[in-house]
Amino acid sequence: MDELNQSFESKPTALFRRKKKVPQAFDRLLAPSAETRQEWGGKLVSCLAILLIGGLVLTLFAFLINKGLALFTTNKFSLGEFLTSTDWRPSHHHYGALPMITTSFAVTVLAGVLALPLALVSAIAITELLPNWVYRVLQPVIELLVGIPSVVYGYVGLTVIVPQLGRMFGGTGFGILAATCVLFLMILPTMTSMTIDNLRQVPKQYRLASAGLGATRWQTISRVVVPSAKSGILTAMVFGMARAFGEALAVQMVIGNAAIMPAGLMSSSATLTSVLTTGIGNTVMGTVSNNALWSLALLLLLMSLAFNLVLRLISRKGVR
Repeated sequence: MDELNQSFESKPTALFRRKKKVPQAFDRLLAPSAETRQEWGGKLVSCLAILLIGGLVLTLFAFLINKGLALFTTNKFSLGEFLTSTDWRPSHHHYGALPMITTSFAVTVLAGVLALPLALVSAIAITELLPNWVYRVLQPVIELLVGIPSVVYGYVGLTVIVPQLGRMFGGTGFGILAATCVLFLMILPTMTSMTIDNLRQVPKQYRLASAGLGATRWQTISRVVVPSAKSGILTAMVFGMARAFGEALAVQMVIGNAAIMPAGLMSSSATLTSVLTTGIGNTVMGTVSNNALWSLALLLLLMSLAFNLVLRLISRKGVR
């Protein structure tokens, strides 16, 4: 009787254990794997990074818009006069930004026009014509030049370029031409390095197919390699000219810092960035002169965005 009772009591326990094992195995199958949890973690980190970057950009825009519009909203200065007047004399409450706008565009365009052909020719020679050991030697040198601080280029311009221009053309040597030369030296390594990378990304099959059709090396370079890398070459131009447009310290050291309309390549002038760097520390926050400088900063931001947008539209049309 006791044995019968014991066997009778043990049956529900075994059945209960079997029923319990089935849901546990089923839960393990439905539980997220380690790879799924890693993917969720990556998505979470990516979303947080995007929110952080977006928040910083929006905060920067809001701050600059608030400060930059104070000249027109609080101080009631005319926007039309700010953009079209050539008289920039903060001590007399004259805030005409046209000389700085003109000079900024002039030095950027001149430096880009001079640097792009030379960067393209240098990149073609290094990747297509010269032996491979030349690329291995020159590439680290070019990348080193890209990373040199702008103050070094400004010092070279101040001690070498400005005196040389003064001896060649007369005057002090300070002016738009000196700033163009310094910016040319600054953006040339950037354009060359990016152009080399884009030319090397063109598949070798393109070159072999062109050679198989009987094309010469120059025909292959001009009609196959360069058109295939056109988008990257224009992107290199965008990056180089964007760096030139936003450069402040090196330009300030050689341009003369005279906020007047440029009368020629050798006349002293000032860019938006050079006026900002020289004046922002000499004004009191909240004054009209300080608000005018913030308006220049907002104008510089908007012009940089418009400048990059136009160049990217040009590069897209070039790809088509």
